[in-house]
Amino acid sequence: MYDIIIVGGGVIGCSVARTLSKYDKKIALIEKNYEICQETTKANSAIVHGGYDCKPGTLKAKMNVRGNAMYPELSKELDFTFNKIGSLVLAFSQEEIKTIEELYQRGLANGARDLEIIDAKRVKEIEPKVSDEVVGALYCGSAGVVDPFNLTYAMMENAIDNGVELFTETELIGLEKNSEGILVKTNKGDYQAKYVINAAGLYSDKVANMGGDFDFNIIPTKGVYRLFDKKKGDNLNTVLFQTPTERGKGVLVTATYDGNTMIGPTSDKIGTVEDTTTEAESLAVIDRLGKLSVPSLNPKNTIRVFTGVRAKPDTGDFMIYASKNMEGLVHCGGIESPGLVSAPAIAEYVEEILIDNGMDTKKKSNYNPKRKGIVRISELTNEEKAVKIKENPAYGKIICRCETVSEGEIIEAIRRNAGAKTVDGVKRRVRAGMGRCQGGFCGPRVIEILARELNIDPTEVRKDLSGSKIVERHLKK
Repeated sequence: MYDIIIVGGGVIGCSVARTLSKYDKKIALIEKNYEICQETTKANSAIVHGGYDCKPGTLKAKMNVRGNAMYPELSKELDFTFNKIGSLVLAFSQEEIKTIEELYQRGLANGARDLEIIDAKRVKEIEPKVSDEVVGALYCGSAGVVDPFNLTYAMMENAIDNGVELFTETELIGLEKNSEGILVKTNKGDYQAKYVINAAGLYSDKVANMGGDFDFNIIPTKGVYRLFDKKKGDNLNTVLFQTPTERGKGVLVTATYDGNTMIGPTSDKIGTVEDTTTEAESLAVIDRLGKLSVPSLNPKNTIRVFTGVRAKPDTGDFMIYASKNMEGLVHCGGIESPGLVSAPAIAEYVEEILIDNGMDTKKKSNYNPKRKGIVRISELTNEEKAVKIKENPAYGKIICRCETVSEGEIIEAIRRNAGAKTVDGVKRRVRAGMGRCQGGFCGPRVIEILARELNIDPTEVRKDLSGSKIVERHLKK
């Protein structure tokens, strides 16, 4: 019996878990995948949007602006990377300047901070690599980029530290109202809860349907990205958007939280949420459009291409509300962009809904809002490295040469609560395999460490999702 069960281990579910963990409640989060952060949260633009793009009066606008304001303090509390590098919406004509002015007014209406319309000279001062064809831009100083993986892990780790239970490989198959609240049926058995939070991302409409609500449908929308080698000189200072049109926001070119450059995404409606294929045609589109913003981009410097699927709702706005048909069920559906920046604000909003629906507000006396991230050996001084290695020699064994990741960091990533169980789980936590060789050198060692730490055979180590085993069989024993 739980007071609250959260369905979904993406950034929304983990943010809700962390926010609610301050209350004296028995809370669980169930996730159908092998780990948390394995679907939309792992493949997105990783941008903390300023809040000028959303239509005034929408829930998107409210959550975006509030979430943006929360990130500086949140990153300190939970020790994840947030770089407030600002963003530019580029205009290439006087007609586009008019659209920029409209965005500026929209931003003011939303309460977005640090907005300014600037001329081409100032644009080039902020970002020298931008096209000479630019005539002006909307600058937003409150925007930035974030490490979406460790943001999500930090939320969940902190939630677990405060008593939340995590159940992975636990898939929701049904909801049933009963006298004690809601019966949560899963592939691992049944759970009982007074409140259920639907944070199921791409499947949030299906979960809503289980509760008798049919207010929105998810239109899975695929976006393709290209990631460049940060050691090849394509690096940028800020986030570059193109002036939006009726067809959408266009392709962005952005610095990432760790200094790479990334371009994308496309926006293609697809028939299934599982379609994460990356087509050459889509890459050609983002290459062509990306060069409009930064002509020097060279696809030969690519280290990775990938595809994410967004949970686009047919309503055009976030669907965050108490169920109309099943008391105790709260939906967080249709959380597309700007969902990442909005996550902590959405968690606050869910908290308000629960209180409005009768949840008592007794808090824990020992609640701790802070979490310490994994030490990155590459960021330490020589003196600090010596101390760390003396404490634990594993920090002196470099496993990933591209990103200078030690065995000590990998072990810690695995041993933490909600720790890594897969090769990609290690990669997202400590960047082993994120460099130019993409795991070509360190991959076998990461498999070996995972097998040892999880006490499993190397043939059982997965790359990421279920069914993604890497080692087929032993050639020798």
